[in-house]
Amino acid sequence: MRYKVELIKSEEGYAVGCPELPGCWSQGNTEEEALANIKSAITEYLEVVEEMNRRKETRYVEVLAS
Repeated sequence: MRYKVELIKSEEGYAVGCPELPGCWSQGNTEEEALANIKSAITEYLEVVEEMNRRKETRYVEVLAS
């Protein structure tokens, strides 16, 4: 899969986040390092989501409008 990421350059290096995955952020000293790190972060994020979804039960509830 392809994910859009946002790089933010600072004096310390680069912060990088994935807008499609809330809370999925990483960083690196160089752009290349930051991109490698966000790839790992995205992989781990998706693994956690998959695990959480396996344990989740789904129900429907009806809400009556007043």
